[in-house]
Amino acid sequence: MDARHAEVTGTAPSVLRGLNELHRRLEHQLARLEDAREAAPALRELARDLLHTVDMGQDVALACVLLNQIAGSYAVRHCVETAVVVAIVGRGIGLGEDSLAAVAGAALTMNCAMLDAHDTFNSRVSLAGEGLTGEERARLRRHPEDGARLLACAGIGDEEWLASVLHHHEDDDGSGYPHGLGAHEIPRGARLLRLADRWCARVSARNYRRSQSPDLALAELTSAAVAHDTVLATAFAVHIGSYPPGTLVELQCGETGVVTYRPALAGTGPEVACLRNGAGQTLVPPDVRRLDSEDDIVRALTEDDADLRFAMKAIWGALAAR
Repeated sequence: MDARHAEVTGTAPSVLRGLNELHRRLEHQLARLEDAREAAPALRELARDLLHTVDMGQDVALACVLLNQIAGSYAVRHCVETAVVVAIVGRGIGLGEDSLAAVAGAALTMNCAMLDAHDTFNSRVSLAGEGLTGEERARLRRHPEDGARLLACAGIGDEEWLASVLHHHEDDDGSGYPHGLGAHEIPRGARLLRLADRWCARVSARNYRRSQSPDLALAELTSAAVAHDTVLATAFAVHIGSYPPGTLVELQCGETGVVTYRPALAGTGPEVACLRNGAGQTLVPPDVRRLDSEDDIVRALTEDDADLRFAMKAIWGALAAR
């Protein structure tokens, strides 16, 4: 059940449930894309529903990216998560509704030409001492062109959507693929999609490596992007932040908790639900507070480091219900 259907039927809308349902719908559409010559309406509807779901609660949607990482196959889930980040940053920089829907649609479909090999390629390329064959490398570098072609054949005619898919692996120094474009040749939508794709990949845990902490992921991405696109680099820092909702954190006071909402005002800290005090005792109910600044956070924690187990609904309420 997607978020709009929930509102019609009277079921309390849930961002978490909506994103999980979008995952299932997207997986179904992409699995049959090669045989679907008129898939465009369904894909456009998915992009619109994604934007609607994120708009119900951006902070909950970001928390889902960090805390809902066991839901479904990584290849499809990664596309949904990237679309969530595209939606939030795109809204933040004032993208028009049509452009935002196009780039969100591009995020959902960016890897449509290599979904069957996505997890295998990523794990083998990342494991020490093992890599891809020549043909596999060629397919990897070819997938943006193959994807754009596949989408065009399926009825997607939106130039911004297709260009974002085609160029989302280009790099500012010209070392990217498939066309080796320089910084100022890469379309805006593709630049946004590229950063969202890379941020989500960094903060996602895989079976062969641990996730990167959001603050480190943001620092690495924005330091590389700032020389060529200060608007996007600043937008990621403001609208995603070093400690987005869903980040497990240790505070200066010794307490441990989860970030629940982003800073309300520039220069202030995020809201945190403290779940364990400095003596290691569980806090029931959680002690929810707005931090004065990010300096109140000592570090971001992995789930293993934090050793915290909680249902998202217990923190964010109905918007995080399954």
